[in-house]
Amino acid sequence: MRGVVMYTAGDVRVEEREDPKIIDPTDAIVRLTATCICGSDLWPYRGIEPADHTAMGHEYVGVVEEVGPEVKNVVVGDFVVGSFVISDNTCEICRSGYQSGCVHRQFVAGTIGTQAEKARVPHADGTLVATPGQPDAELIPSLLAASDVLGTGWYGAVAAEAGPGKTVAVVGDGAVGLMAVLAAKQLGAERIIAMSRHPERQELARFYGATDIVAERGDAGVAKIKELTGGLGAHSVVEAVGTQESTTQAIGATRPGGHLGFVGVNYDVTIKGIELFFAGIHVEGGPAPVRRFLPDLIQLIWDRKIDPGKVFDLTLPLDQAAEGYKAMDERRATKVILTL
Repeated sequence: MRGVVMYTAGDVRVEEREDPKIIDPTDAIVRLTATCICGSDLWPYRGIEPADHTAMGHEYVGVVEEVGPEVKNVVVGDFVVGSFVISDNTCEICRSGYQSGCVHRQFVAGTIGTQAEKARVPHADGTLVATPGQPDAELIPSLLAASDVLGTGWYGAVAAEAGPGKTVAVVGDGAVGLMAVLAAKQLGAERIIAMSRHPERQELARFYGATDIVAERGDAGVAKIKELTGGLGAHSVVEAVGTQESTTQAIGATRPGGHLGFVGVNYDVTIKGIELFFAGIHVEGGPAPVRRFLPDLIQLIWDRKIDPGKVFDLTLPLDQAAEGYKAMDERRATKVILTL
């Protein structure tokens, strides 16, 4: 089968990889219908994470082609959406709603690699969710978004306790930030402030429910949020970037007693304890437990109540994956879908 391999930073190739096979009785083999490039894939592309002939990709939808003898929840022929973290969905951590911390946790990125024609999914019963039927073609991008960026943005909004009567600020206008705006709207937030300086992303943020746009960053961005909230800061803030500046900005934009949900992968971020102490805020985040939200998100998409697929602004065939990485690295694309 064809699959994307990152030889080293900046060196992305599509080459023949061995077809996956059932290894454990809880495995499933999925023939992928679509996959995509994630903002977090840019970390190894830019040399921040190591890459050495790494199988790339962790977002995926497709049709079950084969199952192991212990798989009960999905059958051959099902169209499925999978989380970017493998989980059994039965351990104590999973049952508490944090499947991304499963005792059998395995990250799909770098191990399975779903920027490919097929994938072996361990713990298929706990990781894959079947759609109500075979989806129409126009739903596939939205279902693919549910595999990571929608679920991650949704978790960020839930962790920030977005809801009725709340003002929500979203730091970051990439795919996850835009999905956090969508989630805040669906969760009933009264006011949603999207922090963005890119006109095309501002437009999409408004489509998803943003009521205000703040282009300022850093201290100026915090000051603007406070200006818009009577000097208090937002009730709920989602940090969806993972840089030092965005993290500091998110903490500063959260009012005392407010909630910060952080879902940006944060390398080399340092938070001074005394600053966090006197901020007096609630903080929750990390790898999103997408599996917790998948059934509800799939139904919202199926019923056409949300359209997260609009976050994809460049479509390329799998063979042109290297161009997709370059486009996202150069910010010419927000999120790239790869067709198979």
